[in-house]
Amino acid sequence: MFGFLRRRGSAIPKIEARDARERVRAGTLVLIDVREDGEVRQTGRAKGALHIPVGSLLKKAHPDSAECLPQLATCPPVALYCVSGSRSENAAKMLQQMGYQEVFNMVSLRYWQAAGGEIEV
Repeated sequence: MFGFLRRRGSAIPKIEARDARERVRAGTLVLIDVREDGEVRQTGRAKGALHIPVGSLLKKAHPDSAECLPQLATCPPVALYCVSGSRSENAAKMLQQMGYQEVFNMVSLRYWQAAGGEIEV
């Protein structure tokens, strides 16, 4: 009856933090922290992750941007995280619109830590 209240399924696949950690270590996945600067200062970020707040994603991740980070220039496989998974979900959709083919939502830094991932401050 109230089907419009049900949350629709996510178009962005999730990736387990342990799988993301192994792929980052192997160099087959770029991990992106999309939280704001203050959040990263408070908790650190996943070791090896790029820090690109959502508001800077278009400038720093779009392959046609003059400010595109070298690690992202070829639209590699990426996984994103934030605090709860909402911003990383939206950021992942933005990356898909930019042409990224393999995009995952790791959801949260907490999952990285729980899977034994190191934190950089």
